[in-house]
Amino acid sequence: MDRCPGREKGLDAKIIKCPACGYLIEFFSDELKRKCPNCKTEVRQDKLPSCIDWCKSARECLGDKLWKELGLEDRKKKRLKDKKVDKSKNKK
Repeated sequence: MDRCPGREKGLDAKIIKCPACGYLIEFFSDELKRKCPNCKTEVRQDKLPSCIDWCKSARECLGDKLWKELGLEDRKKKRLKDKKVDKSKNKK
């Protein structure tokens, strides 16, 4: 895939401090994790909510390995279950 089919905007950048060494790491909005150039610690950025939560192409964009690593299948199942519970409460 050349580009995200759900993207309408350009990328945003932000700086995150490495929790291990304090080095400032530049993250772009489409990156979930990076290795710190200074100490090689894997650093993740907090991205919730993100297109991962609503875009039907999210799994394809991330790939199955990262999708499973991040536990997104379980999160989507829980969200669908919660929606069903909310709808049933509203019917009463």
